[in-house]
Amino acid sequence: MLPFKLVYHDGYDLNLGSHVFPSHKYKLIHDRLLADGFAEESDFVKPEPANDEDLLLVHEPGWVTRLKTGTLYAREVAILEIPYSSQMVNAFWLAAGGTTLAARLSLANPGKFGVGFNVGGGFHHAYPAHGEGFCAIHDVAVAIRKLQQERVIERAMVIDVDVHDGNGTAAIFGGDDSVFTLSIHQLHNYPSEKPPSNIDIDLEDGVGDDEYLLRLFDGVTRALEAFQPQLLMYVAGADPFREDQLGGLSLSIAGLEARDRIVFELAREKNIPVAVSLAGGYAVHVEDTVTIHANTAKVAAAVLAKN
Repeated sequence: MLPFKLVYHDGYDLNLGSHVFPSHKYKLIHDRLLADGFAEESDFVKPEPANDEDLLLVHEPGWVTRLKTGTLYAREVAILEIPYSSQMVNAFWLAAGGTTLAARLSLANPGKFGVGFNVGGGFHHAYPAHGEGFCAIHDVAVAIRKLQQERVIERAMVIDVDVHDGNGTAAIFGGDDSVFTLSIHQLHNYPSEKPPSNIDIDLEDGVGDDEYLLRLFDGVTRALEAFQPQLLMYVAGADPFREDQLGGLSLSIAGLEARDRIVFELAREKNIPVAVSLAGGYAVHVEDTVTIHANTAKVAAAVLAKN
């Protein structure tokens, strides 16, 4: 049995068909973790969808209503960049519930390093009143606001290692001293407008393992010196991979494992619980994306075993 639970629901698939975003990857990750002998079915827990009141802690009522009722404006669908369906909407509500559950599970022993792992989520481009870049609901922000509302936590940190800047995260938490945000991303890539995070690590095209890992270690170390979170939300995108279709960095699969290890080890040193969500991953071969995400779970287990 694993030392932490994996949060997963078959409804995570966004029903996108032949889209560059392989949203069937969540089922493939679930199956890979079982096939590898890393997890058993008893290690997975099924989330409930977030309720509308939870989403309204972050999102404007009109946006939530238009999503639920299928009345999005044409321009909203265009910048969301995924086809509308009721299954897509249900998947976002489930992702928000899943990331909130993962955060709760990571906090089972407050003040101690623990892990909650959502096999989904990480929709960091969503804004309060619209969606962008395949992201309609900001599940990470919903989880933080829900736990703050319940006074389970006061302070949270978001470490975002997706190849694309966490623009929605920065916009939602800008000027909020209770949430510290760090984004390490390819500078010359989506989105064109990048609101400032507390720490932005802008990488030039083609950066590989060595430079990436040095700059990540430095950035996370500085963040944890400047801010003492009670919860770290880790947005663990697979798309810095060198064969990603929407990325322009050059990390290897081993380099991405080392990336995850840096984040988990630094959190462990500070006794900070970590809740993981997966964000993007668009490798030429979807099996590589699945491997990268599965490795994040395996690294988390290895670091947690050191406690």
